[in-house]
Amino acid sequence: MKAFVSIFFTVFICALISGCNNSDLDANGVPKKLLIGMDVGDKPGQTKAAIEPFRLYLQKKLGMEVEIIFTTDYTGVIEAIRAKKIQVAQMAPFAYILATQKPGISLIATFGADGKPSLYHAVIITSSKTGIKTMADVKARAKNLTLCFADPASTSGHLIPRAYLNSIGLNPDNAFKETIFAGSHAASILSVKSGKVDIGCTNIDLSLAKMIREGDVKKEDFVILWTSPPIMNDVIVVRSDLNKDFIKKTAKRLYRCQQR
Repeated sequence: MKAFVSIFFTVFICALISGCNNSDLDANGVPKKLLIGMDVGDKPGQTKAAIEPFRLYLQKKLGMEVEIIFTTDYTGVIEAIRAKKIQVAQMAPFAYILATQKPGISLIATFGADGKPSLYHAVIITSSKTGIKTMADVKARAKNLTLCFADPASTSGHLIPRAYLNSIGLNPDNAFKETIFAGSHAASILSVKSGKVDIGCTNIDLSLAKMIREGDVKKEDFVILWTSPPIMNDVIVVRSDLNKDFIKKTAKRLYRCQQR
């Protein structure tokens, strides 16, 4: 399996305890079965098929049963790890920020290849039919435009575009005719294409380009109004109550997985 996860060369381990009485851990704080949570994405079947080799690899190398728990959004992943329904989670950077507002979660890895984190870019898009060509056009017409974010816990589909819009004097909460959340990147993109909304937020590398490549939409359907600076890709986190040596072992296996 190519370029799945790499350690961002720093393993953050805080407040680790070896003795734990959580029902999903043994007396040494090691999971009885490793439960990994992640957002299933816009194409669940495709996501599950793509992740299966990783699950099998980790199961073999750790010598224990590994199960992937899929949620329909980032918020579900955050809630699952906080409630101790899972021990490990994949999160978008913004979801990680939200999750760590409460203690008990440690960062161990980020997605990447060859020992380097992978990067992507947020974009603000509109339909080629709207006549909007630039962000100056958006500012001039904002009160008559509907803005669409993706998932509330999405970095590229919410946090970064929101920060940019605020920086140019467009508060998404009151500058537009209406601001909504589509629920996912694909939904945001399709809402723009269909004309349901005027302006949409997503990312170009992982979502828009993929949908164009797979024939779901066409490049000429959209105008890209703004592109963000590079954003670090998703991270892998663990519960801080897991056994310290087990966390190190898992981090090591994640690093080696990207070299396969």
